[in-house]
Amino acid sequence: MTMNGNAARCRTLPALALLLASSVTLGLPALAAQPRESAPLSEYEPAESLEGNFLSAYIAGASKDTTAAANYYREAVKGDPRNAELLERAFVSLLADGSMTDAFRAAERLSTRDGASGLAQLSLGVRQLKAGQYAAARQSFGRSGKGAAADLTATLLTAWAYAGANDGKRALDTVNKLRGERYFNVFRDYHAGLIANLVGDKAEAERRLKAAYDADHNTLRIVDGYARFEAAQGRTDLAIQAYTDFDKVLPRHPIVTDALDKLKAGKPLAQLVGSAQDGASEVLYGLGAAGSTQGDELPAVVYLRLALYLNPEHGVARLTLADALDRMKQAERSNEAYAQIPASSPLKLNADIQIGLNLEQMGKGDEAIQHLDAVQKAHPDNVEVISALGNVQRSRKKFAEAAETYSRAIKLITPEQEAGYWSLFYFRGTAYERAGEWQKAEADLKKALGLISPTQPNARAQVLNYLAYSWVDRNMNIDDSFKMLKQAVELSPRDGMIIDSLGWAYFRLGRWDDAVRELEKAVELKPGDPTINDHLGDAYWRTGRRLEGKFQWQHAKDLNPEPDDLAKINAKLKDGLPDPDKPAVTAENPPAPAEPTPAPVAAPHNAENPELPKGAPAPSEPPGAADKKPGG
Repeated sequence: MTMNGNAARCRTLPALALLLASSVTLGLPALAAQPRESAPLSEYEPAESLEGNFLSAYIAGASKDTTAAANYYREAVKGDPRNAELLERAFVSLLADGSMTDAFRAAERLSTRDGASGLAQLSLGVRQLKAGQYAAARQSFGRSGKGAAADLTATLLTAWAYAGANDGKRALDTVNKLRGERYFNVFRDYHAGLIANLVGDKAEAERRLKAAYDADHNTLRIVDGYARFEAAQGRTDLAIQAYTDFDKVLPRHPIVTDALDKLKAGKPLAQLVGSAQDGASEVLYGLGAAGSTQGDELPAVVYLRLALYLNPEHGVARLTLADALDRMKQAERSNEAYAQIPASSPLKLNADIQIGLNLEQMGKGDEAIQHLDAVQKAHPDNVEVISALGNVQRSRKKFAEAAETYSRAIKLITPEQEAGYWSLFYFRGTAYERAGEWQKAEADLKKALGLISPTQPNARAQVLNYLAYSWVDRNMNIDDSFKMLKQAVELSPRDGMIIDSLGWAYFRLGRWDDAVRELEKAVELKPGDPTINDHLGDAYWRTGRRLEGKFQWQHAKDLNPEPDDLAKINAKLKDGLPDPDKPAVTAENPPAPAEPTPAPVAAPHNAENPELPKGAPAPSEPPGAADKKPGG
């Protein structure tokens, strides 16, 4: 993170990803106006023409607004009901939006066409499996497409359809057909173990779940499935150990914390999968979670919608859906998904916190604070809730209040817990710094830096950046600051904000060329940041590239900077930069070597005037007269 004056988390079906990316945009003929799983569709007025609805759908798809896209798709297809491409795009849009009834109707129509969409067949198979029509589901899955991702999905769903028909042998034989990359094998053993447990083959379940766990004990669902199985078999110690080991990797995950509390209290844990529908939902959730992690949000949302259709109580799938919608800049839809997580779920508190943070992102800061205040009253000793409230206050520039809120959270942790809560000290330090309490800020930033594990390079880079930049901004500890900023860049070499900090530090020392070099890198990495563009404009100006400097300032102005920064930019556009102060002399910025005093040169004798060099004009001669003299 940089500061202007310290203001400043497997690829899926390729065809599906391409279709979604090209335009999740059109509509359906004579489809019932079914509500989405999350929200009504009545807020969008249809256009008066096919072209208008198509264009509206295209724009909505480009901005990843699945609700608007689905609504306009309906209308567009009414104007061109025989358009197969339009129908397929409409189907994908409706599915991504969670309008399942309409999506399935579109899938039915698509399935009658030649070269029918593999996703349509997959979706129909999911509907059949939910209805207990296992043989029909297997046929649909078999027609759902080719390719590694499609084969993985179809094979696992087919296996669960056999399990639903209580044919455990065929189910396991089907799973065992999977061969491929390492993670295919983990996924295969995980689902084979869940299927074996469902059909009553406990020995096979133990073998396969243990194999999956041994291969990957850092993935929550694998750990959770294995631990719940062991606990059900009376091996509570193994379950507790698995959860405890995972907690060291990802501390305080609510599912792990809840499971450990129940096990230590002698309470039973529910099994991860209780039916074939739950198992198939787990397949689709896994694919959606993988796609979401890799940035394929739209295909991920499609898989997650199908997962939730099969198992509406799949809390982790709903949380992942909400997170994907959030990253698609659909904060309101994200909050709708968070709100549907049941109150009994250990994920409910996390969802409530995210709702508050999303409200702040939506520009509803007062509602965010009111919401988090209410959550805090229900959970007065929860550090995460208090920290989230502090984050919203800090985002709203209530820095003194935020620092006080973080202090309340810090009082709730023990010294042994501090390393797991290093971010509290970092956030409080930034709040103190912005509130003008530098000594407190410096102490917190140093403490956060000392608490961060070497296994968290990005986090370390952020704290190094903030502390070092703050020192440079105050003309303090310059040599240490440069070492820290260079280390931050090494830890996070693609972070434009951190590179901006290094460039700005060079600028503050008067090393204009070095500043330009680093700030040009920063702008390339983060071209839409007003602060970086403003800094580059300053550096250009100092190197004499004044036209380029004014261009960068104008660009920074167009990028909606903070009001205080805007006033400074306007002043620079009008008058340029004032003359620089003399830069500090440090080991990083040593004084320039003194210019040697030239030895006196004996002037040639001028016979006409012995006191003047030969050829020089006399004091009474006009300028240029010497050039006209003969001889010389």
